[in-house]
Amino acid sequence: MATLLRGEIPAILQAAGLAQYQGAYRPQGVPLHEVRRGPYDGQSGAVMPDTTGDLPRTLAFPARDPRVVYEYDGKDAKGRAVYRYAPALSPAHRPLMDAVAEQYREHAAQQAAKRAQP
Repeated sequence: MATLLRGEIPAILQAAGLAQYQGAYRPQGVPLHEVRRGPYDGQSGAVMPDTTGDLPRTLAFPARDPRVVYEYDGKDAKGRAVYRYAPALSPAHRPLMDAVAEQYREHAAQQAAKRAQP
């Protein structure tokens, strides 16, 4: 883990919980675990509290993709700030899910073609 600067709090990015994925776009045939999964899950870093000591409610990553949003969900047992992928707040979620749905359709078609061969 990187060295923390004065005032920073360690943070970790995780998959969406019920509060984050409820009502999120989910194409037919795409399992829930795909909807919950964010592109940066498992990565750790640090966040800086504001002047009142509050942590940012959401995080976006302008250098990578500002359309991907993670939402603060409290602290874990290790004292790290936990941010969960927020598909309902992420403008990139719908195009990502459409691409995942296409992959699932292609895989299903390949499997059907294999079963149809004598």
